[in-house]
Amino acid sequence: MEISLATEADAVAWLELRLALWPGNRREEFVGEIAQLLADPGDTINLIARSDNGEAIGLAEAALRHDYVNGCETSPVAFLEGIYVSPNYRRSGVGRRLVDRIAEWAVERGCTEFASDADIDNAVSHAMHNALGFAETQRVVYFRKVLD
Repeated sequence: MEISLATEADAVAWLELRLALWPGNRREEFVGEIAQLLADPGDTINLIARSDNGEAIGLAEAALRHDYVNGCETSPVAFLEGIYVSPNYRRSGVGRRLVDRIAEWAVERGCTEFASDADIDNAVSHAMHNALGFAETQRVVYFRKVLD
C-alpha cells in the first residue's frame, strides 16, 4: 500500500472516494473543490491511499484550523476534515496510516493537537476514531430557529 499527496493524476479517483464518503453532495461541487485544492492546497493536506495494484482505496483530508476547535486548547490545530477507506480494505491499517501521515504533517507545522468530529449517531466513526487514538472531548447538539 502507498500513501501519497493527491495530485492531478488522482483527481478522478479522489472525486469517487469523496462521493463515497459524502454521497449527498454534488459531483460538480467536488470537482471544483478538488481543482482548487490541487491549484493551492494552502493549509491542507490531501492524501490518497493506493493498494499494491494501484487501486485508489482511501483518502484523508485535513486542514490547519487557527480558530477555536471544540475540545482543544491550542492553535493551530490539525483537523481531520474527512477520511474514507473502501469497504474491502477496512480494518487493515489503511486508516491508521493515513492518520499517522497527517499527524506527522501537523507536528512539522507546530501542532500539538489533532482533532476531528463525527455525527452524534455515527457509532462506526466513533469506534474508528477511538481505535486511531482520538479521545472524545464533548457532545453537542446544534439548534437553529428560522427568522422571518
